[in-house]
Amino acid sequence: MRAPENLRKAGRQVTANPGAPGVDGMTSEDCPACAREPWPSIRPAGREERYQPSPGRRTEIPQRHGQGKRRLGIPTGVERVIQQAIAQVLGPIVDPEFCASSGGFRPGRSAHQAVRQLQGYSKAGAKVAVALDLAKFFARVNHDALMTRVARRVRDKALLRLIGP
Repeated sequence: MRAPENLRKAGRQVTANPGAPGVDGMTSEDCPACAREPWPSIRPAGREERYQPSPGRRTEIPQRHGQGKRRLGIPTGVERVIQQAIAQVLGPIVDPEFCASSGGFRPGRSAHQAVRQLQGYSKAGAKVAVALDLAKFFARVNHDALMTRVARRVRDKALLRLIGP
């Protein structure tokens, strides 16, 4: 997918997924337009590895079932579009590396599908099931090891530096 097409698709996706505004006050509906204006300066900065993402707005949201609060970073409008564009490129590259039974936040997967899959395994005679919640995974993962794994599949050095620690 070419970059302009990828950005248009990212803008549509961001608009379709409403959320709270970041520090820039941009709503999801404003994001496609807000990304077009600065893009002529963002693109060369990214290619030359000078691009610095804007800081996100920090907030806490209640967790399900009253289990405390979860910290959340809300990106600016431009960052939402850029992050979505990167996800659209990386997703098809890294998704095949996941185990077929892995659910999580993968496209086309849901908790309901995981439950049905588990029921199928049970009917087939499985006696043990393992469920993992990757809470705080990205806060605890060895980022150097993670980026080494990503770099095996992604050859674009500028992109690796952009998404890396």
